[in-house]
Amino acid sequence: MKRLFALIAAVTLISVSPVTAQQVTNSAPQPAAAAPTLPALRDVAYPGTVTLEVDATDLDRRIFNIKQTIPVSKAGDLVLMYAQWIPGNHAPRGPIYNYAGLTITANGKPVKWRRDYSDVYAFHVDVPAGVTSIQIEAQFLTPIEAAQGPVMVTQEMMRLNWFVAALTPAGHYARKINVDASVKLPAGWDYATSLSAKGTQNGWVRFRTESWETVIDSPLFAGKHMRKFDLDPGGRSRVTLNAMGDEAAQVNPGPEIIAVMRNLVKQGDRLFGARHFDRYDFLLSVSDRLGTAGVEHQRSSDNGVRSGYFTAWNTGFVSKDLLAHEYVHSWNGKYRRPADLWVPSFNVPMRNSLMWVYEGQTQYWGNVLAARAGFVTKDQALDLIANNSAMYATRTGREWRPVADTTMDPIIAARRSLPWHNWQRSEDYYSEGQLIWMDADTLIREKSGGRKSLDDFAKAFFGVNDGDWGQLTYTRADLVATLNKVQAHDWEGFFRARVDEVAEKAPLDGLERGGYRLVWSDTPNTVWAEGEARSRAANLLYSIGLSVDSAGKITLVQWDGPAWQAGMITAMTISAVNGQTFTAERLKAAVAAKAAVELSVRTGDATKTVKLDYTGGHRYPKLERIAGTRAYLDEILAAK
Repeated sequence: MKRLFALIAAVTLISVSPVTAQQVTNSAPQPAAAAPTLPALRDVAYPGTVTLEVDATDLDRRIFNIKQTIPVSKAGDLVLMYAQWIPGNHAPRGPIYNYAGLTITANGKPVKWRRDYSDVYAFHVDVPAGVTSIQIEAQFLTPIEAAQGPVMVTQEMMRLNWFVAALTPAGHYARKINVDASVKLPAGWDYATSLSAKGTQNGWVRFRTESWETVIDSPLFAGKHMRKFDLDPGGRSRVTLNAMGDEAAQVNPGPEIIAVMRNLVKQGDRLFGARHFDRYDFLLSVSDRLGTAGVEHQRSSDNGVRSGYFTAWNTGFVSKDLLAHEYVHSWNGKYRRPADLWVPSFNVPMRNSLMWVYEGQTQYWGNVLAARAGFVTKDQALDLIANNSAMYATRTGREWRPVADTTMDPIIAARRSLPWHNWQRSEDYYSEGQLIWMDADTLIREKSGGRKSLDDFAKAFFGVNDGDWGQLTYTRADLVATLNKVQAHDWEGFFRARVDEVAEKAPLDGLERGGYRLVWSDTPNTVWAEGEARSRAANLLYSIGLSVDSAGKITLVQWDGPAWQAGMITAMTISAVNGQTFTAERLKAAVAAKAAVELSVRTGDATKTVKLDYTGGHRYPKLERIAGTRAYLDEILAAK
């Protein structure tokens, strides 16, 4: 035993020997030499014209087969870029992960290429001596199912954004690279795009030469069932609704719907007083198979809705303001563009500091024009405002996060599903921005005695330079200066309090100044009820603090609400309500009884019982008219 203790003592002494500790030095690397920088951007023309051919006829595998020719003027390293920062996404979402099979040749011989070690969107090409052009072949592998990304191709239709298919030379502004784009479509398909065709041969549609900036801003829709409607007969510039559907019956709007669409064009003209396009194409897919979308372009908009948009026009309100919203973007966002968001190339980071103007004011005008044009009635528009106001009146995340910080969300959150949306308050610059601009509109009306409004700002700020379809950038100072010309006020302080600073109170002053207040009711408003009927779900966020789909799957939980307090999360499915098998109607009836609700819930293979100690009954948002006040909201929503 003594010998064992002696050995232990010896080992202990060795392990703490100060001599050993002094001999060990932690490794401390230095950074490797920086990778060579990519060519600096210059506002000079790239010599020659890039050709881009997309064969989109492989409907079975849903693959775009790509060929390009890029002229070159010298041997050596040529850097080609795949678009990373996609307009309308406000984020680096270029889908390079589905760009495959890249081979490059010159004079029929292979040419070596390698990806840049620091920028995965950049490709280095070793151009041989004596070569005047290189040829590229590749494929873009479109998503086959929604889990892989938005579906772009079905057996009936497709959505082609040119940025998925092209490499372009680095070192030049996008407006200085000329591109000849072409597409081969399945036999019998029609197409729509704001690009001008110069001819069709052997199934190929070839478009006139345009800058890469214009091509990337001009998506193409094509389909088996497509109809086109003139929305401005005899007008100063062509405005067309191009609708394609899974079936022909889905794109057969009656004359009353076309009249509403034409009213949108008229109301847009009356609001802005100018057009910043030489033609405009509403590109609309009505499909349960193609991905939904809502992306703005200066001379078109990429819109995707589910089936029933036309056939169930009077029975619901899903996406009713979509076309109006994207149309407004032609003025706000595409022509007038925040100076820090405009970039000379699609591989330069965009900065989103003014998204509460770009998207927030567009959200405001989109809803207003939807009412003025007749997409929704005045009462429906007021219900939509009530629902939006309730969302932000109960937005717990406003305790810690200002609206300005949510402008980072296209990059931070990337529109993925969030565990606690009410606390994280993702992309609130959209709809809280809408409330801020309603506040500004009613304030201008009040201070001017009804003689001025945000309509005057729209003309003065967005309606300049009629016919110009370039881009005119602006700063926050420009915004404030124009508002002061319309109506003098401390607009910088106004935005500082509502946008820059943490504001625990929702910006609902514009609602009450507009002649209405938000109240709570035990019966849902019309828009709310229609939404629940359409989805067969139950939205009980403002009572028990959760919403569920028709199968009982919890879709949202209100932070710090009764369900949250009881430990409920979106991974749960409700299987029973007060001992009876779940249905949405049973859950709503249990809340209406104003008694504690007992729920059986399932998470994976585990089940448990949860008791919600809430007895307040239903709480649905509604607007109540404030007696004796001027109804500025009614005036805002009325057609001009």
